[in-house]
Amino acid sequence: FFCPLWSGATLLMAKPEGHKDPDYLKTLMTTQGVTIVHFVPPMLQSFLEVVSPNDCPSLRLVFCSGEALPAEAIRKSYARLPQIELHNLYGPTEAAVDVTAWHCPRQLTGDRVSIGRPVANTQMYVLDSEGHPVPVGVEGELYIGGVQVARGYLNRDELTAERFVANPYDKHHYPVMYRTGDVGCWLPDGTIEYRGRNDDQVKIRGFRIELGEISSALQGCTGVQDGVVVARAFGGSADKQLVGYYTAAQADAVPDVAALKAELSERLPAHMVP
Repeated sequence: FFCPLWSGATLLMAKPEGHKDPDYLKTLMTTQGVTIVHFVPPMLQSFLEVVSPNDCPSLRLVFCSGEALPAEAIRKSYARLPQIELHNLYGPTEAAVDVTAWHCPRQLTGDRVSIGRPVANTQMYVLDSEGHPVPVGVEGELYIGGVQVARGYLNRDELTAERFVANPYDKHHYPVMYRTGDVGCWLPDGTIEYRGRNDDQVKIRGFRIELGEISSALQGCTGVQDGVVVARAFGGSADKQLVGYYTAAQADAVPDVAALKAELSERLPAHMVP
């Protein structure tokens, strides 16, 4: 929101729900001469299905963040929109969002996608279970240090203590670093590769979701004995959906799916209802 405004550019707002409609976005970008756009990867992939090399001629920069960017999306971006430069960003809310950036190469070989190098005033650490730096190519947990790391969670002292930990590598300037729960490794070129999570948190269409929280809500529904929620992709699509599995407390009274969804809708936001 603020970047175009503080640089003297125009911020263009899509109509309500328009950000979900690739055809509308294509028309809007073309008629309004949009030059820069920021997508979550699933929406970028949907957008690429409706554009061709002659569409959106004013577009020059595409930024992607929110979840892992597939290699195939990079190749298709440059094939469908040859005039753009594509950048892959990474970062959690706890560190003012984006903390690394990678200029995606036009000739990407293989399927390895980097999240890039730290942005200004940011330190990235890849540490083992003892909090020690790991060598290049070895997986570890990603930690973030720097000016933009938050002070903690509001009224969540226990969670703050778990995630915002002492920074032994820069005690004087930035004494606290954020423990992300993300897994990655340093690559030989000095960038970082994201390798997933070390817990059951997932990203779906840019939303950060704790599967355990939804599973707990499902287990608390009327007539349910046990339940679990997973994130699954269907039909070869990279876009994942939440799927709930449950057993009935009584064999002769299996809870109706519609009733379960209605009950979960009262407990959870819409994007977390399986």
